[in-house]
Amino acid sequence: MRTLIQVEFDTETANRLIADGSMPKALQGIISTLKPEAVYFAPTAGRRCAYLFVDLPAEYSMVPMLEPLWELNAEISITPCMNLDDLTKGLGIISGS
Repeated sequence: MRTLIQVEFDTETANRLIADGSMPKALQGIISTLKPEAVYFAPTAGRRCAYLFVDLPAEYSMVPMLEPLWELNAEISITPCMNLDDLTKGLGIISGS
């Protein structure tokens, strides 16, 4: 299932990773593990935030996918989401088409 993972990085942890130069490696590791369809970075509520759109093949896959983020002391929100094709298919089911 297509899923939005919103990651709010802990400021102190992120500052430390940036200062010691390990933030790019940590992000690259997360991205290579999650293999997102798309990833965006933006400030959210005054914190560094990443938005990753990933395929969640099964509920249990959240554990290995999210553990590296929890190790960074990040706050994580998970939201099922869809693209236009998914929405169109769902609307077709509702309307009986």
